[in-house]
Amino acid sequence: MPKFLYVYHGGSKPQSPEEGEKVMAKWYAWFEKLGAAVVDGGNPVGLSNTVCGGSVADNGGANPASGYSIISAENIDDAAEKAKGCPIHDNGGSVEVAEIIEM
Repeated sequence: MPKFLYVYHGGSKPQSPEEGEKVMAKWYAWFEKLGAAVVDGGNPVGLSNTVCGGSVADNGGANPASGYSIISAENIDDAAEKAKGCPIHDNGGSVEVAEIIEM
């Protein structure tokens, strides 16, 4: 079955440990719903640099990544449908979906 990369953009950092626990509970519930489709639950990512044309900008680009996951799905439409349930949408974030091409 094809694998897909979810790149999370935006969202917000929890303001307290209690809020963080609630947010993580939503993520765990979503991953549980996805079941065996979750290949790698991934992680949040920190501040990023953009390297372009030999120069480096510490701005993360126009829409910096905030995390990633890898899932398996029938096709990109199935992967996109699964991404609709992602908790990042609750905080104004988005999920970029891309097929991983096996080499």
